[in-house]
Amino acid sequence: MARSASAFVALPSLRAVLELLKPVTWFPPMWAFGCGILSSGAPLSDAPGLVLAGLLLAGPLLCASSQVVNDWFDREVDALNEPGRPIPSGRIPGRWGLYLAIGWSVLSAAWAATLGPLVFASALVGLALAWAYSAPPLRLKRNGWWGNAAAAISYEGIAWMTGAVLLTGTIADPRIVLLALCYSAGAHGIMTLNDFKSLDGDRRLGIRSLPVQLGPERAARIACIVMIVPQAAVVAALFAWGASVHGLVVAALLLAQVLLMSRFLAQPRARALWYSAVGINFYVLGMLASALALRALPVGAS
Repeated sequence: MARSASAFVALPSLRAVLELLKPVTWFPPMWAFGCGILSSGAPLSDAPGLVLAGLLLAGPLLCASSQVVNDWFDREVDALNEPGRPIPSGRIPGRWGLYLAIGWSVLSAAWAATLGPLVFASALVGLALAWAYSAPPLRLKRNGWWGNAAAAISYEGIAWMTGAVLLTGTIADPRIVLLALCYSAGAHGIMTLNDFKSLDGDRRLGIRSLPVQLGPERAARIACIVMIVPQAAVVAALFAWGASVHGLVVAALLLAQVLLMSRFLAQPRARALWYSAVGINFYVLGMLASALALRALPVGAS
């Protein structure tokens, strides 16, 4: 009885909870959200508090929710790949991981509801994808094609379009949707890079990430192609819209990525994390340049 009572009252430390929320992962959706705001053309000085509230939603709430959900349903995988993570190590004891996943998701939805109906609807879609990605019965991450698509759409496309509607209440320019879709497609390749670190554990547990399905070399080549093609489409679109300076900037950033990819492809498994740390910086800078291009163009011009 004493042992059971002790287990019941055990609480995770704030440090373990913060680690579970993975602040390092908040940057991509917050960046995409910010690019969405910029691409909308709305004056940022009109509602700085609303902008801050939206950024908090994109990162510390929605993205953090997805990380907790993923860690809870990935606890067996993490026990093999990263046993020091908060849940498999026992620093998040019992079912606290599940309680935090549910609680943070509810908090995220409640926060989004205060930011307008379109933001609320986008948040619900993002939460649905986060749970579908990690939780049975769908557990989309079991297949790298579907799982990476769900993550890419959430982190880039939904975040971008949510930012675009935050201050305006609508997407007045369809070119915003095109950019969001292109950068979502490219992010599928970025998600594949993340799968290299867990290749052995995924293979043992039957998770069919692309490195497991195709092997590291083929998966790396496909990831690079998937990152290159949508950015090339963005460059072409920018030139077609008359934003030639911005198009040249994105083209130069893409060329830098291609040069770095050649080194990554020589040893994909050993250099996946290196490319994620170095090459992806040029990808996100291209997102910013594209968003600024739309901000500088007249609405509806082509």
